[in-house]
Amino acid sequence: MKIVIIGAGEIGYDLASVLSQEKHDVIVLDRDKDCLDKVSENLDVLCHEGNATSAKDLVDTGVKDADIMIAVTSIDEVNMIASMMSKRLGAKMVIARIRSDELSRPNAPLKSTDLGIDVLIHPEQSAAQEIVRLVKRASASDLINLADGKMQMIGLRIGKDSPLVGKSLIKYAEEYPEITFRVVAISRRGLTIIPSGSVQIRALDQIFVLAKTEEIPDVVKTSGKPNVEINRIMIAGGTPIGSMIARILCREEKNWNIKLIEPDHDKAVDLAHELKDVLVLNGNPTDPDLLATEGITDTDAFISVTDDEESNIISCLMAKHLEVQKTVALVSKSDYIPLSQTIGLDAAINKKSAASNEIHRHVRGGRVISVTALQGTKAEVIELQAAPGSKITKKPIRKIKFPEGCVVGGILSDGSTDIATGQSQIQAEDRVIIFCLPNAIEKVTSLFK
Repeated sequence: MKIVIIGAGEIGYDLASVLSQEKHDVIVLDRDKDCLDKVSENLDVLCHEGNATSAKDLVDTGVKDADIMIAVTSIDEVNMIASMMSKRLGAKMVIARIRSDELSRPNAPLKSTDLGIDVLIHPEQSAAQEIVRLVKRASASDLINLADGKMQMIGLRIGKDSPLVGKSLIKYAEEYPEITFRVVAISRRGLTIIPSGSVQIRALDQIFVLAKTEEIPDVVKTSGKPNVEINRIMIAGGTPIGSMIARILCREEKNWNIKLIEPDHDKAVDLAHELKDVLVLNGNPTDPDLLATEGITDTDAFISVTDDEESNIISCLMAKHLEVQKTVALVSKSDYIPLSQTIGLDAAINKKSAASNEIHRHVRGGRVISVTALQGTKAEVIELQAAPGSKITKKPIRKIKFPEGCVVGGILSDGSTDIATGQSQIQAEDRVIIFCLPNAIEKVTSLFK
């Protein structure tokens, strides 16, 4: 597949890296020579220096016969213009990253398709929604909705006093026969394990468990973590993500107690006018005196989403030191995510991974419904639909030879969900949730075609 990526920043670089490893023909266009040098030195892709809003440069890059054009520069207007021109020039599919919600609002005068954009990526909105889900599941380090929300995958950090320490996964399942669940991945000291039943759970492991949504609270209890009720929330940073979190929470029926701290006076005033149910404060969210004055010790959840990731981590560490139940930090470097939990943070969110997941789903195409990377690990969650006559539909799961490094988690069939077992028989058009390492993805998806 020929793929043109416009923008050699962090998202563009990550996409080029993954897609080139999957043997796609990748061309990266950017006007910044230093960014392109980094790409060409480290990745097996073609680079073209030029302007994304120039028709000549787009043609020279090969947009005319591109299967997919992906615009991920840091400027919305550039992405819009490049998308519109690329569609006119012949790109089969156009994907664009747009930070503003102007095109995605219900009453927007222009839709994304009017600008030639087939798929609109909104990383800030995805990150805000993920943070809200994590706040609602206070014990979770990760939470992913699957099978139209009927199943969830939850990440749990195993403490030294957890009753699960030292137990094999078989023993774990035997002790809780009333709950249907499956441990599908374990992150252990930087290693990602797709486990068998004999694998033992150790202290400080991060386990990823798949279960029906209504059974997730019961799964949390098995780990020994208390089911904490979150009511009082403090948000550090009136950034697009911070304001979106506040808007999402204010639209809900629950009467949240929300405080938002924004260092810029004019922005704080604007947010105070817009968010009537939120107490907006003007100040430095890393100032311990301000946090103490505003009652951080009585706060249930502290969310730091400023533009400075180091400040986000430091603020959350201060909050954790003051015994705040749930802390969530926004980080831009995905390498910080596994580190964040080892130093005491409950969860770290990388908005760029949300964009990469959505783009990757469309690049893989075919029977792929969703792709989500497990943050801080090398594993991915893939939701696939079985095609009529595909290999996966011809035998029970135990008789199918799956590649090493993959496990079938759940099945959505005719609206009902089940945890997969060796006896499960996948039918045509069933949706199947699979957890696998990158080197197994291509072989797994081929079983569903």
